[in-house]
Amino acid sequence: MNGSKNPMRGLLCAVGLLLTGAGIAAQEGQARPAPPGTDAASTREAPAGTKAKAGKDAEPPRSVRILATGGTIAGAQGSPQGYGYKAGAFKVEDLIKGVPNLDKLARLSGEQVVNIGSQDMNDAVWLKLAKRTNALLASPDVDAVVVTHGTDTLEETAYFLDLVVKSDKPVVLVGSMRPATATSADGPGNLYNAVAVAASPEAKGRGVLIVINDEIHAARNVTKTNTTNVETFRSLNRGPAGVVNTGDIHWFEKMDKRHTVDSEFSIAGESTLPRVDILYAHANMSPDLIDSAVKNGAKGLVIAGVGDGNMTQPALDTLAKHVKKGVVVVRSTRLPSGLVLRNNEINDDQKGFVASGELNPAKSRVLLQLALLETQDPTRVQRMFEEY
Repeated sequence: MNGSKNPMRGLLCAVGLLLTGAGIAAQEGQARPAPPGTDAASTREAPAGTKAKAGKDAEPPRSVRILATGGTIAGAQGSPQGYGYKAGAFKVEDLIKGVPNLDKLARLSGEQVVNIGSQDMNDAVWLKLAKRTNALLASPDVDAVVVTHGTDTLEETAYFLDLVVKSDKPVVLVGSMRPATATSADGPGNLYNAVAVAASPEAKGRGVLIVINDEIHAARNVTKTNTTNVETFRSLNRGPAGVVNTGDIHWFEKMDKRHTVDSEFSIAGESTLPRVDILYAHANMSPDLIDSAVKNGAKGLVIAGVGDGNMTQPALDTLAKHVKKGVVVVRSTRLPSGLVLRNNEINDDQKGFVASGELNPAKSRVLLQLALLETQDPTRVQRMFEEY
């Protein structure tokens, strides 16, 4: 979505925030919110697929820190009739105040990490956000972290945190498809549900989660599938990790891949990440861009291949040449779902390639960046793609 150059009107923004949060207030009244001093999202251990309910002896309110990075959820339109908007127009304090009864779910505090559109997310912000998240979760005073984020790169940031956060405490990312001042903005409801999930004891140990449009998704599985629809986020191969409606949570199966406290990756002491580029395969694909990426410093390449991660023969030959010089090549697919299987159409053993399995090109790039901090051995990297 493009940003608007029209000036934002303070009154319009304030009214927009209040109006878009009104639905949450009405639904809370119907749902009989827990009185102050109790945690409306606290749950006891329950089998997968069952409903999480608060008990009479629920734990005291949990402490949730909200880390804001900007994005559409904090955006404002220059005009109520305008499609464009300015991302990151509101600060974290505005987001918290704009959601009625949010403070009933947990003891809340917030801080602004950055205030950008997620199309401008970069490695430096990832490292800053991850280190801050780890520092907060190491404190006994913080039970969970919620990160507000733009949707364009939400899945990438979430998966990065999933691989480097060193705690089993809940970490939940949340965004919106409509800015805060839009008619029927989805941000307030999404943020309410995100805090409810973060405050749920059953969220512990599930890895980094994304909460949006009444669904809970594992960071590893989810992807954005539509440019503007509020139902854009889907876990196409596996389905959601749960559902949540006005704070009422139903959990499904837990992730079976390594993450967070079981991850071997660490960004402690790291100030940069290795460069990994994604190249899109197509009919008549030329090897020129492959050579250019390596020449300009790429240590790894992810190919968004056709079908099961395939590409033209000249591209395959050029990639194999660079593998012999230490560049790590991962074959993924430009298709929205399915697996890229090792040695299925291409002899990966012979060429020294890595097959991405379930991971799409964006997620493959994240994992490869972290893998390259440890090794350039394609065999070891392949093992990582199978375990994460």
